[in-house]
Amino acid sequence: MSDEPVRRLPLLPLRGLTIFPYMVLHFDVGRAKSIAALEAAMVNDQEIFLVTQKDTKIDDPEIDDIFEVGTISKIKQLLKLPGETIRVLVEGLERGRILEYTKQEPYFEANLVTPKKYDKAEIELQLEAISRSVLSSFETYVKLSNKISPETLLTVSTLEDPDRLADIIAANILVRSEDKQRILESFHPVERLENLYDILIREIEILEIENKINLRVKKQIDKVQREYYLREQLKAIQRELGESEGVAGEIEEYEEKIEKANLPEEVEEKAAKELNRLSKMGPGSAEGSVIRTYLDWILDLPWNIETEDNLDLKNAARILDEDHYGLEKVKERVIEYLAVRQLTKNMKGPILCFVGPPGVGKTSIARSIARSLNRKFVRMSVGGVRDEAEIRGHRRTYVGAIPGRIIASIKQAGSKNPVFLLDEIDKMSSDFRGDPASALLEVLDAEQNYAFRDHYLELPFDLSKVMFLTTANTLETIPRPLLDRMEVIQISGYTEEEKRNIASKYLIPKQMKEHGLPENSIILSDQTISDIINYYTRESGVRSLERQIATICRRAARKILETGRERVKITSGNLNKYLGIPRFHYDKVKNQDEIGIVTGLAWTSVGGDTLSIEVTPMAGTGKLVLTGQLGDVMKESARAGFSYIRSRAAKFGLSEDFHEKLDIHIHIPEGAIPKDGPSAGITMTTAVISALTEIPVRSDVAMTGEITLRGRILPIGGLKEKILAAHRAGIKKVIIPLENKRDLDEIPDNVKRKVEIVLAENMDEVLSHALTRMPEPISGGNNDGDQKS
Repeated sequence: MSDEPVRRLPLLPLRGLTIFPYMVLHFDVGRAKSIAALEAAMVNDQEIFLVTQKDTKIDDPEIDDIFEVGTISKIKQLLKLPGETIRVLVEGLERGRILEYTKQEPYFEANLVTPKKYDKAEIELQLEAISRSVLSSFETYVKLSNKISPETLLTVSTLEDPDRLADIIAANILVRSEDKQRILESFHPVERLENLYDILIREIEILEIENKINLRVKKQIDKVQREYYLREQLKAIQRELGESEGVAGEIEEYEEKIEKANLPEEVEEKAAKELNRLSKMGPGSAEGSVIRTYLDWILDLPWNIETEDNLDLKNAARILDEDHYGLEKVKERVIEYLAVRQLTKNMKGPILCFVGPPGVGKTSIARSIARSLNRKFVRMSVGGVRDEAEIRGHRRTYVGAIPGRIIASIKQAGSKNPVFLLDEIDKMSSDFRGDPASALLEVLDAEQNYAFRDHYLELPFDLSKVMFLTTANTLETIPRPLLDRMEVIQISGYTEEEKRNIASKYLIPKQMKEHGLPENSIILSDQTISDIINYYTRESGVRSLERQIATICRRAARKILETGRERVKITSGNLNKYLGIPRFHYDKVKNQDEIGIVTGLAWTSVGGDTLSIEVTPMAGTGKLVLTGQLGDVMKESARAGFSYIRSRAAKFGLSEDFHEKLDIHIHIPEGAIPKDGPSAGITMTTAVISALTEIPVRSDVAMTGEITLRGRILPIGGLKEKILAAHRAGIKKVIIPLENKRDLDEIPDNVKRKVEIVLAENMDEVLSHALTRMPEPISGGNNDGDQKS
């Protein structure tokens, strides 16, 4: 191929456009040089040389900024637009290469050469083969691309001229200026078609990758659109049902609740943080349900809700008296608390511990305290609790974690200052899961519980305004640090008179109401109630008494329905028809004074009881025999008493070697019942002295006290229960240690009026009241002097 010169033509640089031969298009011209070139072309047969500039950003290009190859075109139409812009319609004629520039001002002008015609016969087969490949690739390109209309493919497929085929396809598919210029600069048709084929193959590969990506994206979009459509439907259904609108509605609902809850600053920040996490999670996320539960706990707790105390002392006293008979110490303590609250508004809640036998009203008095204060009441039984997490909760890292029972009970109460009863606190235990008693130390410490942190919430909750009450049957099993935080109030067992009053004023009306019996339909005299107490129950409290009364009500209801009577009268004579044969028998005092038999007093978990201690001396070698299933402490007391007698044998009229000739057998009846404790010391000693001296013991005297080797009498516990047992048994005189004088205030006045209480400091005083006469000492014997302690 050789180039031949053509005429000189004005040159117009194009920005971002490439004109191919056989191509018709319009573009706007606004630069002064370009307008001048158009005017010159209109004078010179309307032909102009259009060539692409290398950099589209250059506004005033130089010669080096313009490609060498362009297209000779014919101007078809000019249209002047506002703002000195001209719209030009041109048609590409043929390629041209710049030989030299002949002018640069006022417009570019250049001498051009055009490619010579080729002998197509020589390259016919090459053109045919490459044309077919190009056309086939173009068809594939059209199928993959949605940018080219099927009409264009139809037009291209009818073309027979390979030159025109390459230029038209290039004009329709190419988007990169470099590719367009590469095809334009290919003067040889075979070279041009080969370059076009390479570009087509590359574009097809790109389109296939794009289609794969588009297909994947479309699937995702379709899925998202489908989900969106379904969610919109769900929202519409929820709106019709009046429910919240999915996750978004749930988030809004939580936000409103948090805003209205008036939470403490730290709590509000934590709730907002968790809500933000929830908003970023999918609706089916497992973690989302954990966060929802956590937020519900935060929002349900009474962070700033508290009831107003009723500080009316008279009202509180009235309510406490309505609900409970006796329990004066407890009532006084509650009234004192209310009095102090009237004087100071910021008093921390006291921690009272009610200690006493079962059934004396420890739990029910807590309810009455809450009612008298106008506070909410919650009860938490800690008996048998072994796991510390029961108190402080589980951390949220555990599956199914929940707050501890302290926080759960506060939520149940609905206020931050309830009366909180920790029931059976003496029955807690510990194992490998922790020590719940230690976890309670913070809860019950007024200096720490203002910021109690549950493991689940991990937020401080103020427990300082809670009035904690605890109950226990004994102080022995309560850990010392825990006991130190509580104010102990002892509640002893009820006397027979107290039980009778409780039955007539509280239990009988309550059971009659529960069994649907009208008032006065059952008539029970005081003596009948006393018989129920004495012969059908044996307890310090009144639980068993209430069960017996319930039994009477059931059987009376049946009798009323069967006979048609309006009321039933129950007496001591027909009581066994309702309750059966008496279950218990209380020892009554014998009218006859006996030798070697002394009535002792004992404390049991169900109240006081009397013990009849028997002693028999026998010929032997000085053995001391103890029977009746006695504990070690009681055996030691017996030996101490026996040593005391030996040391003062002459004082009691005994020979100094009496212990070498006699065996002493001490027996306490009811051997199936274990017995222990030091308080039977003086009782056993008195019985041994009576048996050895053959001096009778007064039958109406009972005693209790610990003895030392010197004959001193030491104090004992459970005095009230013991004296009540003596009173029940008909004892007229009770001998107790002098140091127990401080406990006499607990004894009811009516009992003290009927029972003479003797305070003894040593055994001489005990014997002077217990024996019918004092032993006569052996003159000149070893008396060990007068006993003074």
